[in-house]
Amino acid sequence: MCGFIGVSGPAGVDVAPEIYEGLLSIQHRGQDAAGITTFTDTFHVKKGGGLVRDVFTATDMERLRGNLGVGHVRYPTVGGGSIEDAQPFHVNFPVGVAMAHNGNVTNFKELRECHATNTGTRLNSSCDLEVLLYVFVSALSARVKPGQTATVEDVFAAVRAVYEEVRGAYSVVAVLPDVGLLAFRDPFGIKPIVFGQKQTDEGTWHAVASESVVLDVAGYRGVQDLKNGEALFVDAEGEVHREVLAHQPHRPCIFELVYFARPDSMLDQMSVYKTRNRFGEALAQQWRAADAPVPDVVIPIPDSSRDAAMAMAAGLGVPYREGLVKNRYIGRTFIMPSQTSRQSSVRRKLNTIPLEFRDKNVCLVDDSIVRGNTARRIVRMAREAGAKKVYLAITSPALISPCPYGIDMATKTEFIASGLEASEVAAKLEADYLLYLDREAMNEAARAGNPQVKRFCNACFTGEYPTGDITPEVLETIGSERDSSRQKHFTFTA
Repeated sequence: MCGFIGVSGPAGVDVAPEIYEGLLSIQHRGQDAAGITTFTDTFHVKKGGGLVRDVFTATDMERLRGNLGVGHVRYPTVGGGSIEDAQPFHVNFPVGVAMAHNGNVTNFKELRECHATNTGTRLNSSCDLEVLLYVFVSALSARVKPGQTATVEDVFAAVRAVYEEVRGAYSVVAVLPDVGLLAFRDPFGIKPIVFGQKQTDEGTWHAVASESVVLDVAGYRGVQDLKNGEALFVDAEGEVHREVLAHQPHRPCIFELVYFARPDSMLDQMSVYKTRNRFGEALAQQWRAADAPVPDVVIPIPDSSRDAAMAMAAGLGVPYREGLVKNRYIGRTFIMPSQTSRQSSVRRKLNTIPLEFRDKNVCLVDDSIVRGNTARRIVRMAREAGAKKVYLAITSPALISPCPYGIDMATKTEFIASGLEASEVAAKLEADYLLYLDREAMNEAARAGNPQVKRFCNACFTGEYPTGDITPEVLETIGSERDSSRQKHFTFTA
């Protein structure tokens, strides 16, 4: 999971300030590194480790000139987490392209061997985007002779080459100097990407981003999702070209709605906020049907479970209370690169309001449980605050399978729920009761926002991977890459 924004502005404007503001809006999608690349007569680049506000200075923003640009916030899955892996990436020859992406290339190892190791090409990073960029540029340069300007047909042909060679889940944005702004979504549409336009006194602006909230806050209107397998190109004259270049069943990632996306975003025409409300309503129905113990109070584990917790409390007819206070200057523990950093940050991140726990049977609502370390520590915190009983309600099913598509769930052995019943997981978490939302109830709650989405990617809950190319060997390779990434990142940041 990463976040990006690409902007094509009117002639004479500088898009870097708009990209900067956009990156602040999607900081939740990646806290490891950030970068912006713009173009005038040359590429202007600034990348660094850490949060957006810490990476860019006023001097940087003055230097990042040009009306074409891309920005990125990084969450490491493939790659060592070093500055060399920070995006965007760019090449000057044989054609100029700057590119960023969200997702994961599942055949990265094979592509690296084919296009780099076996040809003598030297890569500058261990990030899978660099190979994707190489495939795109190779296909484009095969069609565009030196001195020529690429046409929309040339650009879309290069995207087709990416679809033919590159496997996995990815949404991509790129700028081609003197040519235009490009965006495309993987054939299954697993990763989200949206497009919008706005009119100002300077002229028409076009932008693409990982979430609609980025474009909302910048004043873009008519925000639309790219279809699965669709490419969008805004040429130098501002004309928009769109074409579906690959045809596969649409399988958007359900975990975007469960956890990743901001509640004020729309993904594939589905409101994240309303979807999480429906998760909570479904949880309340399931809680009653299971004859589960009625809590005295429902408390969310902030922030992504808050909307569901409010709906669940209403459905059960019990009070909703804010009993856990979040330090907003601590990053999201799920996307921290090492288990050590996740564990050490939980107590700094959350603190209890004992009055809401003391002598009560408390139901804590969370979006998911991966390894269980965070959940166990929160259960202990609730008991230390005086709770008599601690119940857990989870707005997704039990996670049991690694995600090869860009979520840091590296190996099956890391899942606390693997091979266990809910009661056994509850015991491991030191909770008195645990209820997971039924998988079909979760999918139905999401589908209610857009019935045209027939199925979601549920691979992390089922082990059934929609792209059809995920084998145990692929999972083992990706797991090894991520283990290496964590170790390198810990060494880099220690």
